[in-house]
Amino acid sequence: MKLKLALLWIVLMWFYAYNDIMSFFRQDMVEGILAGNIEGITFTQPFMFAMALLMSFPIFMILLSVMLPARLNRGVNIGAGIFHLVLLGITATVGDEGPWAYYALYMAFEGVIIALITWTAWKWPTTDGVPHGAPRATGVELGI
Repeated sequence: MKLKLALLWIVLMWFYAYNDIMSFFRQDMVEGILAGNIEGITFTQPFMFAMALLMSFPIFMILLSVMLPARLNRGVNIGAGIFHLVLLGITATVGDEGPWAYYALYMAFEGVIIALITWTAWKWPTTDGVPHGAPRATGVELGI
């Protein structure tokens, strides 16, 4: 389960990154970036710091999904998933004309991945290991 969650966070990060990278091919975005202002948002130091902090969450979730114990991992992934779903909803409303088609497509994929993260964490048992009373595999059964 830990690996599955970490992989979902990795996939989400690629969608986040590639969505923004593709925006660099738009003339209006490049001009806005060079001017330091896109759709009324000015790129100040506090804004850029906030964005760096915001994007640090999914990066750390890759690591935390593998390292945290089950009970804490489950809660953190559910919370982070809900938080990112809310952010996705806010992002979808930014701009006068709405998102471009490529951006909307990636946001749809991001929504599916975030929902999978939240659902996977929700369905996860709150303890690590084999359930009490379940048979345990030995090296012989695993072909080791």
